Amino acid sequence: MRSTSHSQVLPKKLPSTIPHHKPQIEVSRALVEAAALDVATVYLRAATRPAGLTTEEAATRLADHGPNVLAKDRRASPGKLLYNAVINPLVILLLVLAGVSFATGDVRAGVVMSMMIALGAGLKLVQEARADSAAAKLKAMISVTATVVRDGQPRELAIAQIVPGDVVKLAAGDMIPGDVRLTEAKDLFVTQGTLTGESFPVEKFAVEKHAAAAPLELTSIAFLGTSVESGSATAVVVGTGMKTYLGGMAQLLTEQTPQTAFDHGITRFTWLMLSFILVMVPLVFVINGLTKGTWGSAFFFAVAVAVGLTPEMLPMIVAVCLSKGALTMSRKKVIMKRLNAIQNLGAMDVLCTDKTGTLTMDHVILEKHCDVTLKEDDGVLALAYMNSHFQTGLKNILDRSILAHTETHAHAAIPEYEKVDEIPFDFQRRIMTVVVRTPKDMDLVISKGAPEEIFARCNEFELDGKRLSMDHLFIEELKEEYEQLSADGFRVLAIASKYVTPRGVVVGHPTPYSKADECDLTLNGYVAFFDPPKETAKSAIKALEGHGISVKVVTGDNERVACKVCKDVGLATEFVLLGSEVEKLTDDQLAAAVDKTTLFARVSPAHKQRIIAALQSRQHIVGFMGDGINDAPALRTADIGISVDTAVDIAKESADMILLEKSLMVLEEGVVEGRKVFVNIVKYVRMGASSNFGNMFSVLGASVFVPFLPLAPIQILANNMLYDISQTAIPTDNVDPEQIEKPRPWDIRQLTRFIIFIGPCSSIFDYTTFFMMLYLFDCWDVSTPEAAAYSASLFQTGWFVESLLTQTVIIHVIRTNRIPFLQSIASWQLLLVSAIIITVGVALPNTPIGKYLGFTSLPALYWPLLGITLLCYLFVTQIVKMWLLRRKWI
Repeated sequence: MRSTSHSQVLPKKLPSTIPHHKPQIEVSRALVEAAALDVATVYLRAATRPAGLTTEEAATRLADHGPNVLAKDRRASPGKLLYNAVINPLVILLLVLAGVSFATGDVRAGVVMSMMIALGAGLKLVQEARADSAAAKLKAMISVTATVVRDGQPRELAIAQIVPGDVVKLAAGDMIPGDVRLTEAKDLFVTQGTLTGESFPVEKFAVEKHAAAAPLELTSIAFLGTSVESGSATAVVVGTGMKTYLGGMAQLLTEQTPQTAFDHGITRFTWLMLSFILVMVPLVFVINGLTKGTWGSAFFFAVAVAVGLTPEMLPMIVAVCLSKGALTMSRKKVIMKRLNAIQNLGAMDVLCTDKTGTLTMDHVILEKHCDVTLKEDDGVLALAYMNSHFQTGLKNILDRSILAHTETHAHAAIPEYEKVDEIPFDFQRRIMTVVVRTPKDMDLVISKGAPEEIFARCNEFELDGKRLSMDHLFIEELKEEYEQLSADGFRVLAIASKYVTPRGVVVGHPTPYSKADECDLTLNGYVAFFDPPKETAKSAIKALEGHGISVKVVTGDNERVACKVCKDVGLATEFVLLGSEVEKLTDDQLAAAVDKTTLFARVSPAHKQRIIAALQSRQHIVGFMGDGINDAPALRTADIGISVDTAVDIAKESADMILLEKSLMVLEEGVVEGRKVFVNIVKYVRMGASSNFGNMFSVLGASVFVPFLPLAPIQILANNMLYDISQTAIPTDNVDPEQIEKPRPWDIRQLTRFIIFIGPCSSIFDYTTFFMMLYLFDCWDVSTPEAAAYSASLFQTGWFVESLLTQTVIIHVIRTNRIPFLQSIASWQLLLVSAIIITVGVALPNTPIGKYLGFTSLPALYWPLLGITLLCYLFVTQIVKMWLLRRKWI
């Protein structure tokens, strides 16, 4: 196969309610069954032959199975996108009320609500369009050609033309063109990092070594999207397109976007407000129609009440809070792709993260160089350094790690040695040997390789300068030592050597060394490699845990390496769950296991998705941090998908936020900012909900016993507009430290309790104002039309000013859990806006605009009584709030 891989853009999120995706299960079962077959049966089952399919057979199968691509263009029409954007209860209500407002001549209310509709629906429309466009680009995960045997002859074909039953030839550098069952393999090593995240290649065979294993652990199956690092093979294609393992991932990535926890919370709040409106408005209409006898006025009053109770500022407040948070986070190296995800970041209480590059440096280093008892030994490092230095073959990542120890160059006395010969590495013996001429005119044979292969070629070992025979007893003890290194998560190579007399010269050239000379060696020790943890990882995990976030490692790497990393960064590893175990658990069993498990190792992309869904089923808000193709389904399933700017395109498109630095410390700062955003949004929600609940009782009561409309429709709309303006500065407000200490998810029960207890506080003082206006200022007088008009105007003016001022000052009680103005002060922007609105409210009755709105000048006695009312209201609300806090009800 030739050509290059093309990362494609994918849509965001997939439903967390689909942890077991049926096509993925069917693909996995088919692969396990194919792996269990012998080669002859593989050809028989696939209805093919070693000479491949004929052109006619391939054409028939292409028509039956379709092209070998991962997605089709599913672009939705603009009308469909618009429909998806506006199907929202708040949007529909605002559309109805805006239409009524325009029809009844209230242009101001109609324009404001139209702007709110455009803002909220516009943001959703843009997100829908981006996701749909991204799905349209997913026509193929990779764009390559493959060497296919057709009509008995190898030929290069586009990957889209490959069908089940095709026989393909694989060589180093090729991409695997489908899910294939190997029938011949020679030294075949495949890089599966796109699916597993493991950096080291895995060896594949024509005979299955792990029967009935999880799909990604099968050794006779190679997967679409992986590549051949070395060796060659012949294989039969058993799955193409969406019926491949990678196709199952792609299908998950094109599923419909679910509601995030933030969206769900906003929706529940919206329905709560709508329930108030649906109960309140008909009652107000009927009561005022019956008691006042003017059904037309009652209708307009009811419409005005509906507008006043509608949280039309919610989309704007949310958008501004989120946008401000996104700007702040961008300065902290965090880029938000989806604004709604900021709140989810603040609500997150579980972070699932990959190991490589997040907790570790993503850079393999030589961690240990030791003798056979695992004591540090510079002589072993010198031998390893000479072996890597003098070899002429391709230096792998382990060789480069050894050569990075430049100070060893002097210790190894490299200039004093001369290379004589080398025996290259091959995958049968898994050893690389160099021969050097020493200053004492001896040849030194230095072998480096897999411990089990080196052991077989040694007859003695070196310890403390002595050489001891490797009899059976010693061999078992020595094996235990190097196996301990492996158990600690190290990649281990053994170092062995021997001195020999220089060879003679044949026709002017030294007699060459061969594999036969790799015998009677002395085992010197081991070099152990490791991808070390970042220096900041331990402190970052501690900081996250201090913020109430538990960190879980979810990796495709093996459990030994992962356990070593977890221990180094301070994560417990008492409970480890392997991918093979996840495979066997039901969803309920997995949900019961995920809370206590800290490390999930050897997991596939489907396992990662199931783990996250299981955590979500336990009412956790889950973040997932990853950067590979294999992480994309989990990134979309999580409540908050986190990737980095160096990640593959698919991971970045699947994520909600991008870190410009792959560090948990950067993420920790983002979490704090996310919580600040959520706190400020909740301030608006609490204010709007409690105010509306209190107004409901006030309006109903006033409608019953006040002999005229308590407020004119235009006065309600003016009050609503000024109150809305008073809240526009909420996104700039300061946040108390204790409000961001722990995750802050939506809690509708807390909100309900807040509404029930705080809302009626405003009604108490509304009623005191009613009685003050009716009895103290004689607004009962309706004996003449002139007296009735004056009474109505005076009552309405008094309630308007009291309502506006109480709603404005109570913002400062609701915004903090502390004592307002003494222990917690709002931002200067919020203080300024509050002062402006209070000034406008006080001055408005004596202005031409006030006269136009039907207001009249208030008596001098009204103002000190209003001051007492405000102080009492602040005091009572603060007492109720502190009582709720002590009971931990809010």
